[in-house]
Amino acid sequence: MRIIAFIDCNGQPALGLRTGAQVVNLTAAGLPATLEELLQRSDGLDAAREAAARCDKPLALADLTLLPPLQNPAKAFAIGLNYIDHAAESNFEPPRHPVLFQRFPTSWVAHGAPLVRPRVSTQFDYEAELVAVIGKAGRYIAKEDALEHVAGYSIFNEGSIRDYQFRSGQWLWGKNFDRSGGFGPEFVTADELPAGAKGLQLTCRVNGEVLQSANTDSMIFDVATLVAACSEGMALQPGDMIITGTPSGVGLARKPQVWLKPGDICEVEIEGLGVLRNPVIDEAD
Repeated sequence: MRIIAFIDCNGQPALGLRTGAQVVNLTAAGLPATLEELLQRSDGLDAAREAAARCDKPLALADLTLLPPLQNPAKAFAIGLNYIDHAAESNFEPPRHPVLFQRFPTSWVAHGAPLVRPRVSTQFDYEAELVAVIGKAGRYIAKEDALEHVAGYSIFNEGSIRDYQFRSGQWLWGKNFDRSGGFGPEFVTADELPAGAKGLQLTCRVNGEVLQSANTDSMIFDVATLVAACSEGMALQPGDMIITGTPSGVGLARKPQVWLKPGDICEVEIEGLGVLRNPVIDEAD
């Protein structure tokens, strides 16, 4: 099942179930307007399937303005250095434990919306990443049970302002500039993909040129390990998300370095999940 968030004809957020080029408005059928609220219902995904089966007037996907799949998750974990080749190109030893930081909702935009290069820096980098979305609450979750807590997956472009990222030992500043990351285009339920989203090809293209190409099998800490690790520190709730890290090929590590600039088109594609596409603009004065 593939669920999108969009703006309805009244200018309000809504959820839709996409089948091909058509979308059933789940919110108009009485379900919540956000994925977070839908997942907080114990029957949320089942109710979405039932509502879609009753609808006889779907919308055209091409007519909709998309929103990020999650609007305001309680927790958005981001994972650093989760591919050995990326740790190496960044001059770090492979981590022994997951490297966690937070990504805030103001830092991401939907599929099709522009990524904004801030006026204070030209070191605007791309990072192709898989997102795991929590669907079942839990604390101290065992790794062998962890995938039962994952409702589905999406795509993230973790735009990073590198000079700000490395101003201190904490990366949060450079990872949270307003509208610097992309998220979407949709949420895909876990049953549509291999367990743990393993074995999926992940690619990042800038203006059609492939700059990152890897497989989710190459993650140091897989999805189950990340869910278990994050739950040690705090209880996970439906709608929480884990942005699972990027492979090698980032602009910072290239020679010469590659930075996103106005006019660029950045695409992140993950097998089975689709393509997240965003243009790049400069921050307005």
